[in-house]
Amino acid sequence: MSKRFTLRYLPLFEQDLTAARNYIALNLRNPTAALRLVEDTERVILKRLENPLGFVPYRSIRDRKQPYYRINIRNFVVFYVVIEDVMEVRRFVYSRRNFPGIV
Repeated sequence: MSKRFTLRYLPLFEQDLTAARNYIALNLRNPTAALRLVEDTERVILKRLENPLGFVPYRSIRDRKQPYYRINIRNFVVFYVVIEDVMEVRRFVYSRRNFPGIV
């Protein structure tokens, strides 16, 4: 029987996602695309929850207690860690940003 994981979102992830959604909806004036991004992000995170450790960890330049993992979603990247039986979603970052300075 496979291990079950609990999902936890950090407030910073929620702030990142809200900022991206608002930018797309308000600045780019495309609320439909903003909603679709949020829905697709939720879908890929829930799919990853089925097996969060089954992927190659993100190679970080920082020394970390738990390795980061990434999920690509369009022009964004979701970063998460696994702590015991919890998949903790930490960041939602535009893919062209400098990751080492963020995560």
